Amino acid sequence: MASIFSRIVAGEIPSYKIAEDENYYAFLDINPVAPGHTLVIPKREEDYIFDLSDDELAGLMVFAKRVAAAIKAAIPCKKVGVTVLGLEVPHAHVHLVPLKRESDMNFAGEKLTLPAEQMQDLCERIAGQFK
Repeated sequence: MASIFSRIVAGEIPSYKIAEDENYYAFLDINPVAPGHTLVIPKREEDYIFDLSDDELAGLMVFAKRVAAAIKAAIPCKKVGVTVLGLEVPHAHVHLVPLKRESDMNFAGEKLTLPAEQMQDLCERIAGQFK
C-alpha cells in the first residue's frame, strides 16, 4: 500500500504544495513545530533515506536547499533547520523548520494547529519565493 506521502504526490490527498519537480515534492507539514515547517520528499517511495541512491539523496538535498531559501525569504527567521527523523511515515523525508532559536526544532513538544487560512498564506508566501 502506498504511503500517505505517495498518495499526496499522486494527488489523492490534498497538500499545501510549496514546490515540485520530476523527482521531488515539498509541502507544508500539517502538524508543524513552527509556522512554515515544510517536508521535502522524493517522489519515489523509499522508507529509509539512506537507502536512496547517492544521486537521489544528493538531488533531494539540493532541492531541499532551494526550498529552504524560499522559506528563509518568506518567513522571518535566523536560519532554516534541517532534520531527518523518518519513523512516523515509511517514506524518506526531510524536515525544514524556520528557526528563531534552537528550541523551535523540538519535535517532542506540542505541535501547532494552524487555521487553513494561515496555512494557505504560508504556502503561497513560500511558494512565491521558490526559484
